[in-house]
Amino acid sequence: MGKKDSKHGSWRDDDDPKSDADRKTGSFKQRSLCSSTEDSPDDNSSLQLESALLGETANDDEVKTSHEGKSREEDEEGHLDYHIGLVMKARYEVVFTLGAGSFAKVVECIDRDKEEHVAVKILRSTECFREVAKSEIAVLEEINSLDDDNTFACVRMLDWFDHEGHICIVFELLGLSTFEFLRQNEFLPFNVEQIRHMAFQIFRAVYFLHRNKLTHTDLKPENILFVCSDYDLQHNDKTKCDERTLKSLDVKVVDFGTATFDHEHHESLVSTRHYRAPEVILDLGWNQSCDVWSLGCVLMEFYLGCTIFPTHDSKEHLAMMEKILGPIPPHLLKQTRKQHYVHDERLNWDERSSSHDYVRKHLKPLKKYMNRKSEEEVQLLDLLGCMLEYDVYRRITLEEALWHPFFSPLRTQKQRS
Repeated sequence: MGKKDSKHGSWRDDDDPKSDADRKTGSFKQRSLCSSTEDSPDDNSSLQLESALLGETANDDEVKTSHEGKSREEDEEGHLDYHIGLVMKARYEVVFTLGAGSFAKVVECIDRDKEEHVAVKILRSTECFREVAKSEIAVLEEINSLDDDNTFACVRMLDWFDHEGHICIVFELLGLSTFEFLRQNEFLPFNVEQIRHMAFQIFRAVYFLHRNKLTHTDLKPENILFVCSDYDLQHNDKTKCDERTLKSLDVKVVDFGTATFDHEHHESLVSTRHYRAPEVILDLGWNQSCDVWSLGCVLMEFYLGCTIFPTHDSKEHLAMMEKILGPIPPHLLKQTRKQHYVHDERLNWDERSSSHDYVRKHLKPLKKYMNRKSEEEVQLLDLLGCMLEYDVYRRITLEEALWHPFFSPLRTQKQRS
């Protein structure tokens, strides 16, 4: 799955923070790396779920755990070699495969105890991935505890268990990811009203994390899922094609496998490439504001129907930022440990290269992406400009963003109800 770009190919086949930056240890307090390359392939530790969220529950009673040698139910890469009809923990019956990646597989199961469908994320059995799973479980337990009435749009963990050495995490079953819905809808962008409703829920969810000293670190359209992705099909006379219109815009944030508490060690590399903040690329250190940058990129993708930074290369990524947002402030370039990106206090960018030609031809200043100069679109682009601010000390916080005029209609609506 992935969008094709004439120059960059499938831009989604790029690095992911799980590749090296966000593996956690079993103590839940520090991290250990599963690999060591800076820009390794996107292995989607939470998976790019094309058709549902993660999830499942279970008991440990009837689970055999094998830590020594390869399980008879395991393939060469350490994935569980399951089959439709497999029952885990004498409770969860596998009925469908939802997604697969190098980190884990996600299956839809029937919970025989409750007679309801759930999603179960089955981690690879290697010790490294077991530790990642334990860390994610710790974060999800904390979220469940802090949000016991399910007020904020974070996915609910229902249970977890060990099956043949594979940690399995049970989640509520959700719908398509926002990326997958875009893909199935021919990458037709969401309208401003849809973006407003989704963004308000997402911002509240991530602000809830920030308020509780937690940074998600991997916000992207694949990790924002619709609670229900049922839709109506309507013919658009202008585009002369059928368009899918969602019946509900309720969404939830998923994938807490790389979430980091403020007191924990912060790895230098986080976030999937296209949503990675400049301070991460420049190795300046990062905090919760990197989530704000990522969400700015996500909202632009909702608005355009495609990523705003289609690149695989860090220097080109910075050049794209400059084309859209203006020059990177000299004080940031002066502080970076990546001095090979800098020449004479400016980005060291070859303007004679083919990459420069691509950037020049295909990208433009942020405000010029506005489709119509309606008040609501002016407000949206203003909000995005505040989120896509180079300097973390000037970047808007999510608490401030929720009070931006763009969300005034929703606040007024809430006061009336």
